[in-house]
Amino acid sequence: MQAPQQHPVSQTIEKHLKRYLDDLGDTAPSNVYQMVLSVMEKPVLELIMKHAGQNQSLAANYLGINRNTLRKKLLEHGLL
Repeated sequence: MQAPQQHPVSQTIEKHLKRYLDDLGDTAPSNVYQMVLSVMEKPVLELIMKHAGQNQSLAANYLGINRNTLRKKLLEHGLL
């Protein structure tokens, strides 16, 4: 029986996170979860907004979040 294939996005994150951890060497990582979320969120928002033609309601729908939440995140990342 074949193991299920990992999603390509997961593979990419895993590859780059492993390289990041390897580059740290003996230095202990900290706040990795928050770091990954913050560096990934902005490009996701940018791409989805572009795909939605800058329509926040449509982009929020694509992302599965409330439009007000999207607007808050866009402001946080300097995208508005």
